[in-house]
Amino acid sequence: MEPATFAAADGTMYRDLNHNGQLDPFEDPRLSTPERVEDLLGQLSLEEKAGLMFHTVIEAGADGEVLTGPGQISKSGTAEVVLGKHLTHFNVHSLPGPRLAARWSNNLQLLAEQAPHGIPVTVSTDPRHSFHENAGASFAARELSQWPEPLGLAALRDPARVRRFAEIVNAEYRAMGIRAALHPTVDLATEPRWARQSGTFGQDPELVAALGVAYLEGLQQGRVGRTSVACTTKHFPGGGPQLRGEDPHFPYGREQVYPAGRFADHLRPFLAMIAAGTSAIMPYYGMPVGLEVDGEEVEPVGFGYNAGMVTGLLRESLGFEGVVCTDWELVNDNHVGDQVLPARAWGVEHLDPSGRMERILAAGGDQFGGEECVELLVGLVTSGRVPESRLDASARRLLAVKFDLGLFDNPFVDEEAAGEVVGSAAFVAEGRRAQAESVTVLTNDPSTGSGQAPLLPVSPGRRVYAEGFDAASAGFETVATPEEADLAIVRLQAPFEPRSDLFLEAWFHQGGLDFPPGLVVRLQRIAAVCPLLIDVTCDRPAILTPLVEVASALTVSYGTGDGPYADAVTGRVPPLGRLPFDLPRSMDAVRAHPEDQPGFDDPLFPFGHGLTL
Repeated sequence: MEPATFAAADGTMYRDLNHNGQLDPFEDPRLSTPERVEDLLGQLSLEEKAGLMFHTVIEAGADGEVLTGPGQISKSGTAEVVLGKHLTHFNVHSLPGPRLAARWSNNLQLLAEQAPHGIPVTVSTDPRHSFHENAGASFAARELSQWPEPLGLAALRDPARVRRFAEIVNAEYRAMGIRAALHPTVDLATEPRWARQSGTFGQDPELVAALGVAYLEGLQQGRVGRTSVACTTKHFPGGGPQLRGEDPHFPYGREQVYPAGRFADHLRPFLAMIAAGTSAIMPYYGMPVGLEVDGEEVEPVGFGYNAGMVTGLLRESLGFEGVVCTDWELVNDNHVGDQVLPARAWGVEHLDPSGRMERILAAGGDQFGGEECVELLVGLVTSGRVPESRLDASARRLLAVKFDLGLFDNPFVDEEAAGEVVGSAAFVAEGRRAQAESVTVLTNDPSTGSGQAPLLPVSPGRRVYAEGFDAASAGFETVATPEEADLAIVRLQAPFEPRSDLFLEAWFHQGGLDFPPGLVVRLQRIAAVCPLLIDVTCDRPAILTPLVEVASALTVSYGTGDGPYADAVTGRVPPLGRLPFDLPRSMDAVRAHPEDQPGFDDPLFPFGHGLTL
């Protein structure tokens, strides 16, 4: 699809976005981004400036049309937020197939053309190339090429491979009209109970920094330009060290602590991402407790409200000039069905929504994530509590990204090409190989279990008893009982404590990391009659101590389908994974471990461990 263009008197082709029949400087593709920004900013109403500063959830119609009313997650109809509230940044959740997703993107841009200045929409997404489905953090790949979670990419220890993955993400996103990514996550996985570790590159600051930069190079293509997907790096200044590992999406997880004094480790990847040119940065929900930086105590309020962290550290000390977008819903409670998720106003719960918004602006934020309450921001300006010049400062940054991406000149995509690019056979094959190679072999000991020789690689023709694993589709001959088998393959999910009181809570894997004792007893019974191969999908560092004594071979994976797992354990694709974090020996060790410290003094398996076949 191509945009409607007009010829100026000198022959310059342009989009008449403000519908005045002439070429304005902001419509002129020959001018620089700063020139175009200043011209447009001078034409915008207060309401249009305010609309730029919100970044909320949107959903696509199943037929590629824009939704006329609220969706399952989105609060309002699309026309209401685009034309009524002047919003131009949206985080897309549900999407139809690639061609229909591209059609929806084009229809969304056509709707945006009807606004007073035709400001194009920027569509963003959380990660959607792996396995974990969580409406608050990531989506399963579906029609896109499927890869291991970022922990699995970290297990490969290969920046070039991460860069290649991100190039494929760039191609598939851009084909569907997605031009901004709410990732990468460069937090450190230092607290084993924390729910967000699957989206990280592990515990080591230098590895996380190197892989984060490679990711940025592939996805953003360097500084933001016309082939970029603009990256939002998160969660500043490092979201890993949560008190007792609880997640700050929820009130019981609001405190972020540094008992080992390792703040600099958590900040390290952000220094690299700022130097590499990340377009935006997202502060975390967490409220720092007892944190001192350069000898001064950091105010115990959530990072999105924290002027010392956003303006003092990020802007002034680190020199970041890009967009600061808050994490979702710092201003208002979110009610979905019969559940509620309180606003993450940690440390400023006493403020009303207008006061929270004013505090975010004072801290240095440019955008309110997950919100669409434009009237509150307009009210702060008209009441004199916030000067309009403060909105101008943020609007300049936000408009510059749109101009640099080329959206003002052509925001449309080729619907047919989307079906060819997204989920192409070549991309799928690369993702499948990465899934297999990321598998990490922890043990392969012939003295353990019933086997007399190393169990891996599994030789052809073995009869397999399987649990949690589709052995037949993976090419094995299957049997119904362990007694009939030459070996058993059991795939397990890392343990967690199910919770479902608050909205989103059910999607977060939190709490203890011990397997239940009954499972261990049952696995012992299997191992008593045939060699036992156990794989644990580690979205968090599970306590594997009791499994080591049971398994003839023990592996961990981080998002690997059954077919690629079979490729790995048979050696068709050699498993190359090395642990991206320490695996602790016990929950007692976890509870005694400082939340901010990378690694344990005496782990069951250390960071970097991984056997070759």
